[in-house]
Amino acid sequence: MLSTTRAATAILMLLWAAPAATANDTTAELKTGGLVFVQTDAISMVEEKLYISPTEVRVEYRFRNTTDADVEALVAFPVPDIASGYEMVALDPNAGDNFLGFEASQDGRPIRAELQQQALVHEVDLTAELKAEDIPLMPGAEATAVALSRLGPEAVGRLRGLGLVGVEQWDDGSGMKDHIVPQWTLKSVYWWKTVYPANSEVTVKHRYATSVGGTVDVTYLDENGEPRGERFAEYRKRYCLDDAMVRIAQKTRKAQMETGTQLYVENWISYILMTGNNWAGPIGSFTLTVDKGDPKNVVSFCGEGVTKTGPTTFEMKKTDFYPERDLEILLLVPAGF
Repeated sequence: MLSTTRAATAILMLLWAAPAATANDTTAELKTGGLVFVQTDAISMVEEKLYISPTEVRVEYRFRNTTDADVEALVAFPVPDIASGYEMVALDPNAGDNFLGFEASQDGRPIRAELQQQALVHEVDLTAELKAEDIPLMPGAEATAVALSRLGPEAVGRLRGLGLVGVEQWDDGSGMKDHIVPQWTLKSVYWWKTVYPANSEVTVKHRYATSVGGTVDVTYLDENGEPRGERFAEYRKRYCLDDAMVRIAQKTRKAQMETGTQLYVENWISYILMTGNNWAGPIGSFTLTVDKGDPKNVVSFCGEGVTKTGPTTFEMKKTDFYPERDLEILLLVPAGF
């Protein structure tokens, strides 16, 4: 454990030689990640610089086409699936389609990406059914709730039969009422085409808001406040917990029991690294910077040779790097922060 403190982006490669182209207590974290190729021997990742904080993910890559022919690629950035009922600490479902604030560029030129979205029920695409009723596709957005509330009985019955919506009862201040709630999963992907020139390098950058999950407690102790049980074993493996993190959890548990005061809560960030193994050879130069966001926060993640580079930042550098696990970050944040 380093008590210092996706979404997943994928490049789905369609490779071919091409002529030169003109140019509730608990919230759920969504795995974020970096650019991914389907396995290819044509493109190597010369360098990757990855920065992760509770508010932002920034990635800078240098790719090299190692062949004598241009490689044209279909590039995709799959946004993490949004299931009905998800809450995300750092993301706003009312922010519109680009709720991650995703931006990308290649060699300094902004990339204009297309957006494809689907409303899925049991992996069946029922997007057209929602669009026919002018219902926004983002579950949890205020505009979606308003549109659902305006549906007539016939439409509600049809959408319920398809599994797109359900009916729940609660008091909205004027007595118990039926409320139509979304039950679909939103799948979104940004995509664009690009060309990797023969025997040349390109620089690709992207950035987006971090998806942060969390809970209102510190959960890796057993009922007696001891570091035992399945959850502790899971956390120790996932986040490389050490004795210092155990003591912090015990301190907050004791304060909660004695005074009702919660000292810390958990936040989690997950980032998919393993897809870095899909390139031609290892990542030549890899730099990871984890920023815990505030000096009061405590952070733990698994890594080798991590150094503290600032009040809130920690760095790991590797050469000829083959990721062996995804990156899982545990933050202990002061309650009420």
